[in-house]
Amino acid sequence: MSDTNEIEDSRAPLIEHLAELRTRLIRSAMAFIVGMVICFAVWNPIFNFLTQPLCDARGAMGDDCGLILIKLQEGFFVAISISLLGGLALSFPFISYQLWRFVAPGLYRSEKGAFLPFMLASPFMFFLGASFAFYVVVPLAFNFFLGFQQEGALVGEGGVINSTAGIAFQGSAQEYLRLTIKFIVAFGLCFQLPVLLTLMGKAGLVSSDGLIAVRKYAVVGILLLAAVVTPPDVITQVILFTVVYGLYEISIQLVKRVERKRNAELREAGLLDEDWETGDDPEHDA
Repeated sequence: MSDTNEIEDSRAPLIEHLAELRTRLIRSAMAFIVGMVICFAVWNPIFNFLTQPLCDARGAMGDDCGLILIKLQEGFFVAISISLLGGLALSFPFISYQLWRFVAPGLYRSEKGAFLPFMLASPFMFFLGASFAFYVVVPLAFNFFLGFQQEGALVGEGGVINSTAGIAFQGSAQEYLRLTIKFIVAFGLCFQLPVLLTLMGKAGLVSSDGLIAVRKYAVVGILLLAAVVTPPDVITQVILFTVVYGLYEISIQLVKRVERKRNAELREAGLLDEDWETGDDPEHDA
């Protein structure tokens, strides 16, 4: 009988958690739909804003900034893509709040104080990375791509007239939007590196010594990331490598700061020997 009662008691909290999770998910989905509808109503100004780097690059070359619709339904899907991206951006703070309200009751006071700053830093770093991509990387990439255009001409040699083919950009609106979103999302995610590594350091999953030890592998990984994410433009690849590697070094310093704070707390509690600190490598010290 007692075992049955224990099972029933454990089942009740589980059902309550599932019900609360369903409520949070429904609220988050409704916030996303509302944000999506708002962005769909004003998708034209958003699209004009996203095409500004292309218009600036083409204007510098004396060209028109027109994009074309290759398929009949392409304009509709452009509006839908903008609505999805904008809806997620508008609803993200509310979704984060719902996630916090669901997780916070199961955390201790100290854990809440440690987790909340990372929830606030994550959207800020994503916005910073997206802004860097839009205002720095995207213009450089588009200038690189547009540099392959050439004007057609008639060339006469020995009484024979030859014509050279012109290469002109007639961009698809949907393809342009897909490429721009790829840059924005990629750099936004790359700028999450300090937040992720610092959080892992807070949880004891990584250490500053460990990050330093794998630095050479991190350099190779960042180079591969730069080659995949950016176009075959050396300048853009160097910018991405420099930024992400700089974020990696910043992450090491942030993890060191977390370790120093943890060591200070352990020393105050009398749980840490003065000759050894967490994050140190005993073999290295030996």
